[in-house]
Amino acid sequence: MNIVYNVMVFLHIIGAAMIVGIWIGQMKNPTVHPRQFDGAMLQLITGIILVGLIPALDMHANYAKLGVKLVIALIVGVLAFIGRRKYKKGEPISKGLANSVGGLALLNGAIATLWQ
Repeated sequence: MNIVYNVMVFLHIIGAAMIVGIWIGQMKNPTVHPRQFDGAMLQLITGIILVGLIPALDMHANYAKLGVKLVIALIVGVLAFIGRRKYKKGEPISKGLANSVGGLALLNGAIATLWQ
């Protein structure tokens, strides 16, 4: 069961890298790339699986922190979905939308590591 947990953590980090990496890479001309939406969905799915594995592995969890992370992840997912839709239609994507997707994903990573 620990292997499954570790694989989910790895995939969770890959999802964050997809969102934040693309955001940093396009910082001069901010936009939302469809792969950022994929990263957001990967983070949501693996995050839910990780929370489900906590009781199975007799781990202790800060559910307030996990709740805050879930809300932020949902917001990132919705914003990335909106950005992806605009990207595919060729519509302009505001800098605020693009920076919100990347910035909130980065904030979620900070919460994960700094909130004890």
